[in-house]
Parts: sequence; C-alpha cells; structure tokens
Amino acid sequence: MGLENNALIKRYINLDEKTEGSTTVGILVGIFAAFGGVLFGYDTGTISGILAMKYVLKTFPEDEPGVNGEPGVFTSSEHSLIVSILSAGTFFGALGAPLINDTLGRRWTLIIATAVVFNFGIILQTATTGIPLLVAGRAFAGLGVGLVSAVIPMYQAECVPRWIRGAVTSLYQFAITIGLLLAACFNQATQGIDGPASYRIPIAIQFIWSIIITVGMLILPETPRFYILKGREQDAAKSLSRLRRLPTDHPAILEELAEVKANFEFESARGGGGWLDCFRSQNHQRKRVITGIWLQAFQQLTGINFVFYYGTTFFKNSGIKNEFLITIATNVVNVFMTLPGVVGIEVLGRRPLLLIGAAGMCISEFLIAIIGTAADSTSSNKATVAFTCIFIAFFASTWGPIAWVIIAETMPLAIRSKGVALSTASNWLWNFAIAYATPYLVDDAPGSARLKSKVFFIWGGCNFLCFFFAWAFVYETKGLTLEQVDELYDVVPHAWKSRGFVPTYHKFTRAVEEEPVHSDAEKQAIEHINTENSV
Repeated sequence: MGLENNALIKRYINLDEKTEGSTTVGILVGIFAAFGGVLFGYDTGTISGILAMKYVLKTFPEDEPGVNGEPGVFTSSEHSLIVSILSAGTFFGALGAPLINDTLGRRWTLIIATAVVFNFGIILQTATTGIPLLVAGRAFAGLGVGLVSAVIPMYQAECVPRWIRGAVTSLYQFAITIGLLLAACFNQATQGIDGPASYRIPIAIQFIWSIIITVGMLILPETPRFYILKGREQDAAKSLSRLRRLPTDHPAILEELAEVKANFEFESARGGGGWLDCFRSQNHQRKRVITGIWLQAFQQLTGINFVFYYGTTFFKNSGIKNEFLITIATNVVNVFMTLPGVVGIEVLGRRPLLLIGAAGMCISEFLIAIIGTAADSTSSNKATVAFTCIFIAFFASTWGPIAWVIIAETMPLAIRSKGVALSTASNWLWNFAIAYATPYLVDDAPGSARLKSKVFFIWGGCNFLCFFFAWAFVYETKGLTLEQVDELYDVVPHAWKSRGFVPTYHKFTRAVEEEPVHSDAEKQAIEHINTENSV
C-alpha cells in the first residue's frame, strides 16, 4: 500500500485523485536525496567553532599570532576571508551546475560534486596547518557544495509525487539543520584537544557524508523529466516505472509521460532553454527566475547565517559563558523547529508560512537588538539567547525549507536547471557578502563598526521587506504538478490571487487549444514508447 493511502495524510492533504501504482519509492528517493543537506549544513556550520578553538587560535592567526602558548586573534580580514571563501566557491559551483546537469543528468552531477570536487577540498582542509591551505580547501569544498545545492531540490521535485512534494523537498532544509547540529557537536567534542586533531577530526568527518551520497546516487534512478529534456522517452518510461512501481507500458505511466512531454514541447515552442531565455517573458520565465533569485537573497538577508557563521564568537563577545554549548542549543532548536515546516507546507501552503515566518523573525530580531543595546547583564544575555532561539524557530519552520521548495517547483522544464542555478547562486552571493561583512560590522577591531547586538536592527528591517516580497511575488503551488505550475503562471496574473487557482487535469489539453501543432502530442508519445518497448 502506498503512503498516499495513509489515513492521516488523507485527512490533511488533498490528493485530488488517487495515483495508480505506489508512490513510496519516489518518496524514499526524495528523502535519500535530502541527505545532501547534511553535507551542506555540516560544512557551513563547522567553521564557526573551529575558528574559536584554542589550538587554532594559537597556531593559525598571522597578523596577531599567539605568544608563549597563548591564543592569538584572527583579524577581521582573516576572519572574513576564511569564512566567506566557502560562499564564493559555492556561488561559482551553483552557476556551473547546469553545464553538467543538463548534459550528464542530475545523478552524475551529484556524484561528481561529492566524490571529486568536494572530497578534494576536504583533503586540503584536513592537511592544512595554516590559513592559505585552509582557504584553498574551503574554496574547492564550496564548489562541490554549490553543485549539490543547485541540484538536490530539483532532483527531489522531479521524482516526488505532487501531493507530498513540498514536504519531501523541505526535508533538504531539515538535513541542513542536522548537518549544522552535527558540526556543533563535533566541535564541542574536539575543541579541548591541544593539537591539530582538534580541527582535523571535525573536518575529516565530512568524508562520511560525501561517500554516502556518492554510493546512493550510483543506485538511484535519473529523473524522468531529465530524459524527456534529452528526448529519451524510453529511458524516461523506465525511470518513472521504477518510481511508481508500474510496468513501462501501464496507462498511468504513458499518460504522465505524455503530459510531461507535451508540456515541454509546448514551452519549447514558445521559448528556448538558454541562459538569456531565463530573462525572457515567454512562459513567464523572467518573473519566475527573478522571484527565485530574490527569494533566495531574502532567505540570507533574514540574518540566519550570522548566527551560524558567527554565533560562537558573537555569544562569547556578548559575555555569555559556554558559547559552544549555546551554539549546540541554537542548532537543536533549528533541527526540531524545521519539522513543523515540513508538515505545514502541505497543510497550510507556501505563502502563509512565508508571511508568518517573516513577521515572527522581524519582531524577534528587533527585540534582540533592543535588549542587547539597552542593557548588559546576565538577564539581558539570557534574553538575547532566548529571542535568538525564537528567531531560529521561525526561520527553521518557514523560510528555511520553503525557499528551496519554491525554486525547485516554479521553474519551467526548459530552463529549470539554469533557473534553479541562478536562484541558488543568488543565495550564495548574499551568503558571501554577509559572511565577509559581518566581522567588520560587529568586531571590536579598529576600523570596524562595532555594532554588536545593533546588527539585528539590520536583519529585522530586512525581514520587514521579506513579508511584503512574499505577499507580492510568491505564488501558491501547494498540490500542483510541475506542469500545472506552468498553467498557474499563465492563468493567474498576480501572486496574491494564486491561492484559489484550480488547474485543468491535463496540461497538454491546454497546449492543444493554444498551439495546434502539438495536438497529437499525447498520441505520439504513447506510440513512441510502445514501439521502443516492443523492440
């Protein structure tokens, strides 16, 4: 029995029609793919603790090194370079993803990213004894993480059934939070070691995550939509057959493939799939890509990675003791509060959660800024930690997972790889800017702004903008197939009117009405697959 027959799922999620065959395999494939988020989150989260380790402070700083066995100090420029170089690598990795993604496929992009590019970066970081090699290793690891982050949400969206697509895709963010938590735990476990093992152990642990992803992707299927993109209908039928556990000539398989193929042909007739086509008006591609770019930008401008990149140092400078344990606590909140978002995305929808999250984060961050500025005491420190956890809870259950879901399911197939890549690159570009600028904003070093808690006024103001952006530009895609999302953008002119949209059952029916040259699309697709299967 498939998961779509579960009584609890039926109660809270509108399935429209029961899918023939089993959807369990497709769901499990999407869940495994989400594991790539562990690699992403761990690599992002480990650097904050490593730069606060006593042994690292005694041996790595170059401009203000340690003397007589005492810890040194990283300058703002050193701190900025080490932290932000990962994001620079991920930016170029994300932009380069379509070159492999649209040629070799989603699976092989992930295999190359983890087994080759990312692992090379980890080798360099594990071997390092100073800043130059650490920076080089983080740059290469960033290239791998950028490739992974641009592919996994798309791979999930193309494999998972529509009725649970949002929940499964949002597990990618849940895996990111798991990675962040694991990084904090390993940093806590090794930070007291007076030797290179203090930083080498948490860095080398990442080989485990990359090996798991590599081996898994060698086993899992390529997505049917990639094969349709390449004109390989028989391979698409075999892939969908594995995901639905039905024969390749089953009517449900033929029908779904015909819809995907006809929709792709319809889109292709209206516009191409090049980089410039991402910004053309055909198929509302420009609107969708720009929405994805700014959605990912605003996800970073919430200020979340200030906490996870700079949190250990921020709490320490704020007079809070046991900063490593506080970092673990914030990561625990991040993990468990992602789960309400995983459930709520298919119950409440995308737009309501984004609006609730932006409002909650805005209020929390203004309170952190006010409390941290007005008082400097034990009680104010406790309040700062408490409202930081509340801010993280709002992010984890809303903007954290939903931003990845939306960019994966709103792009047309012809430019999906490039649209997701541009959106993901935007995430990493802003990530880089924030990581690089943060030390100059909050440090006590000469030439720094020394904002400390006041920096949360900036993040709070950005979340105010997040609310209005989500209301004006983010369409509600809950319960729609990827092909019906295309119809949504054609029919509904404004995002705030999208919640009541009712799609036609077959997207190719609309293609027939608007473009007669495709009137035989379903028939041709079925006959082609049947002919190839009989050979």
